[in-house]
Amino acid sequence: MPEQLDLTASSIDITRAICDIESVSGNEGPLADAIEAVLTPLAHLEVIRDGDAIVARTKLGRDRRVVIAGHIDTVPLNDNLPTSFREIDGHTVLWGRGTVDMKAGVAVQLKLAYDLADPSVDVTWVFYDHEEVSDSLNGLGRLARTRPELLAGDFAILGEPSGAQIEGGCNGNLRAEIRTFGKRSHSARSWIGDNAIHKAAPILATLAAYEPRTVTVDGLEYREGLNAVGISGGIAGNVIPDEAMVHVNYRFAPSRSADEAVAHIRELFDGYDVQIVDLAAGARPGLDAALAQDFVAAVGGPAPRPKYGWTDVARFSALGVPAVNYGPGEPVFAHHDDEQVPVDQITSVEDGLRRWLTA
Repeated sequence: MPEQLDLTASSIDITRAICDIESVSGNEGPLADAIEAVLTPLAHLEVIRDGDAIVARTKLGRDRRVVIAGHIDTVPLNDNLPTSFREIDGHTVLWGRGTVDMKAGVAVQLKLAYDLADPSVDVTWVFYDHEEVSDSLNGLGRLARTRPELLAGDFAILGEPSGAQIEGGCNGNLRAEIRTFGKRSHSARSWIGDNAIHKAAPILATLAAYEPRTVTVDGLEYREGLNAVGISGGIAGNVIPDEAMVHVNYRFAPSRSADEAVAHIRELFDGYDVQIVDLAAGARPGLDAALAQDFVAAVGGPAPRPKYGWTDVARFSALGVPAVNYGPGEPVFAHHDDEQVPVDQITSVEDGLRRWLTA
């Protein structure tokens, strides 16, 4: 029998309950079972399971549909379950693995999916697996490839931690390996060889001198970054190296396509062996649509800000669905062994979504 979830409880208590169902990537099955079991009996929802992803959607015939999604897996534990309530700096927090990334957001989704039988728009609730591991395993990516109709909508919200503030779109992400080549020799006769590590000096100089852009996209300012994140070369302490590699990470504004980002890197390092090893396009803020503007007005609070890191909002953007990040928890605590979410942020996000979905 699956774990029994009580969706009549508060979103805070639901957060604790689902956090205490351990679901490290690859072990989402028990939590997926519990979510499927608690949502399937609800008459206002059609529930579909795909692997360990659960999709629950209203079919009320509204003229607009929104998709609200969150992943149910976490990074590995480190003595941070079961959860506990703690007082930190005068605030009550729920401490433990998954509280921030991102079961507090999932709990809000579950609470509202249960409560809102007659929302003002049709809603597709998505609870997906394998977000914290290889991109090829990502449950939302799988749905986008094999069942994109389940993700169709006019607007999407990803419940990733955003400090209970709206974060529009996300930067793109590129990783490249830039190699130099030389000739091996004994280091006692270095003039016979050709030092590949020394040849990497201009690459590092280019990176050190690079001035990253700040780009305004649909009213939000995205800061880019281009950095060396690793360097390797050499085989022994007495051998002149014949190969070296600088691992470069480029975070680029969503105004630039993935192909344009690749072209920029190849132009900067023209003449070098450049291999692109990871590439993900960003997502524009998605805040210019009327539905998005209604959402911003209903949530209130600070003006939307940009998302600098890459998130799954980009998957919605690739499907033509504008998307934002909006969830409880400070991103700095994601994956942290001291992971914790202020309980007032959980209720704040629930209240903001509830106002919007019932307006």
